[in-house]
Amino acid sequence: MRLELDLRINFSVMGSRLTQGLEIITSDEQIVERALSGDADAFGEIVNRWERRIFALAYGMLGREDDARDATQETFISAFRNLRNFRGDAKVSSWLHRIAVNQCITKQRRAKVRGEMPLDDEHDSDGTSFFASARESPAVEAEQKQQTIIVRRTINALPPELRQVVVMKEFEELTFQEIAEVLDLPLSTVKSRLYTALKQLKLRLERQGNPVV
Repeated sequence: MRLELDLRINFSVMGSRLTQGLEIITSDEQIVERALSGDADAFGEIVNRWERRIFALAYGMLGREDDARDATQETFISAFRNLRNFRGDAKVSSWLHRIAVNQCITKQRRAKVRGEMPLDDEHDSDGTSFFASARESPAVEAEQKQQTIIVRRTINALPPELRQVVVMKEFEELTFQEIAEVLDLPLSTVKSRLYTALKQLKLRLERQGNPVV
């Protein structure tokens, strides 16, 4: 009972501090400035804001929940260590996505050297079913599940430079401009890569007897 009370008090104090800070700080860039000024709690707000999005990106690129969690953790560790190198010529979100992409590419290269293949996780980051809602019939749920596995495997088989664009545009719903900033590429290159990626994805699915609707 005493422990529960202490936890409630601690969370109340933390919530009060965050609320006070958010009354003044409204942007990621301002939070970074506060962190650089010595506020030990400021970077934690960046983590809270972007952890789920960075995990989703890593999961889409790596296809394994454990690997995605590792990449997410490594992304924020790297960001914290290199906070003073943040130039401010791009958004904090783009900077974090760029670090995450690099972490994922590094993991993919290491896995390739070890001869590992990405596994197909059947759960999303909340541990709930990734495929179909409980309202679907077992037959429909099984069909949707199988289709999702096929699409994910096909995306994983794309070259890394194409896969990352598909994940960021179709799953993360980043704009072309945001993707260009993350990957440090011309806008025309990003659009070209997405076009090529979707074309290859469509052809590969059709060859497997799974035409895109």
